[in-house]
Amino acid sequence: MIYELEFERPVTELRNKIKELKALTKNADVDLTVEIETLEKRLEKLEADIYDHLKPWDRVQIARHPARPTTLDYIPLLFNDFIEFHGDRYYGDDEAIVAGIAQFDGRSVTVIGHQRGKDTKENIRRNFGMPHPEGYRKALRLMKQAEKFNRPIICFIDTKGAFPGKAAEERGQSEAIAKNLFEMAGLKVPVISIVIGEGGSGGALALGVGDRIFMLENSTYSVISPEGAAALLWKDASQAKRAAESMQITAPDLNRLGVIDEIIPEVKGGAHRNANVQAEAIKETLKRSFNELLPLKSEDLINQRYMKFKKIGEYEFAKQSEGKPEDVKQHS
Repeated sequence: MIYELEFERPVTELRNKIKELKALTKNADVDLTVEIETLEKRLEKLEADIYDHLKPWDRVQIARHPARPTTLDYIPLLFNDFIEFHGDRYYGDDEAIVAGIAQFDGRSVTVIGHQRGKDTKENIRRNFGMPHPEGYRKALRLMKQAEKFNRPIICFIDTKGAFPGKAAEERGQSEAIAKNLFEMAGLKVPVISIVIGEGGSGGALALGVGDRIFMLENSTYSVISPEGAAALLWKDASQAKRAAESMQITAPDLNRLGVIDEIIPEVKGGAHRNANVQAEAIKETLKRSFNELLPLKSEDLINQRYMKFKKIGEYEFAKQSEGKPEDVKQHS
């Protein structure tokens, strides 16, 4: 049974009605074909009305769906011969980060991703997908290993953010994230980052300095959660829906702003509806990206990566009346 989101209730009710009629047709001597076809057409229209016009808060809910595929769900669907590596060689292993090597389309690659749990027990084990510094150091260890052996890197981003606890700060959380940003900017191999769920703050960005950044259609990528933004702006976390509307954290928003390179379309209703089909869409995107990136020399990769991030935040002042600024292009 798929967990039902609030805005999906009309769709769920209609689906259940169709199932009931089909069961009745099968078990009783009655022909309801016309009624079923009518309801199926109505369902198709209703799904289009809802899923083709999702609001930011709707996408936030889909990104957080308990059944949404995680890094470990996608790995067997996308890669062969995955071998997971553990530990940061400084403190310990952080299970909120999964990292290892695998085969993709006949090529050795390094795979790194956030990993949350599917139930309470696993969430506790994975720290709800919020890495400690040793998780980011493990990720960096695998990235530098990939550079040494000339393996492309694929990162899956899916976290509410880095763990903000005292222990994480004592072990250098900020330094670990900052070092990942610094080192990823200069990696000599292709780096592809895909936001598959929530992309929260620096905890997400620590795996997000890539040559290509993609987002699944119903994922989010933001400096803070809508609840956190609402608590800061209006002293009321219940205003999260309002915050989501104004923060521009969805894939369409970030694609328009140039923060990401491309949106990967999702299965209607969300990736949790069919992980196999969703994995195929991701696979095609990865193949196309490798065809573009692998022929490039290391120097060209680094230069393009630099220019890619340099132009994020570029904006213009429109020409205004006398006494106001003329057209000025700025770069953050």
